[in-house]
Amino acid sequence: MKYPCAVVLAAGYGRRFRAQGGAGPHKLLMPCTGLDGSLRPVVEHALAPLDDWPGERLLIIRQGSDERERLSELARRHGVETLAVPSAGMGDSLSAAVRARAQACGWLVLLGDMPWIRPQTLHQVVAALAQHSLAAPLYQGRRGHPVGFAADQRAGLEQLSGDVGARQLLSQPDVAWVEVSDPGVVHDVDIPADLEGAGRR
Repeated sequence: MKYPCAVVLAAGYGRRFRAQGGAGPHKLLMPCTGLDGSLRPVVEHALAPLDDWPGERLLIIRQGSDERERLSELARRHGVETLAVPSAGMGDSLSAAVRARAQACGWLVLLGDMPWIRPQTLHQVVAALAQHSLAAPLYQGRRGHPVGFAADQRAGLEQLSGDVGARQLLSQPDVAWVEVSDPGVVHDVDIPADLEGAGRR
């Protein structure tokens, strides 16, 4: 079985977090307790499910950001390559990642601020891609991440720009909504209070 390229988006500014948390590290570098009970940076917990990933792995960071060196260091620790993009917009990040790995059999898109996703959830989404062009987890009726895209979605992904992600692509009829028992697929770190770990319950 071929595995898609896993793409972790980590180029955002984290403005909502900074607005409430004040000066300090970027939210992706804030310590939080992961599923394994360890206290590590948010993004490191987001990368951890990819430690045994059999396909390519790519972390998207923002060019010129203060945190780029630290993010790159954490990526190397987990055997993940980095790609620096000039924009923090999700659309720009995702299209750049797809262009950089255009020959992949597909792309599994994760968010760097979602530190409580279970590794098996990634494999459940990928398994659905064997029969569908797009796949995403569904937890208690709520759509979540990671989102999987088959190779035939390349053109649409490459056309994304700005801060507009791939939400419109998920309106296509051939989407597999994968029921999961993983609350981590719908919990991100958006504000400081989220670090308390709602996604671990």
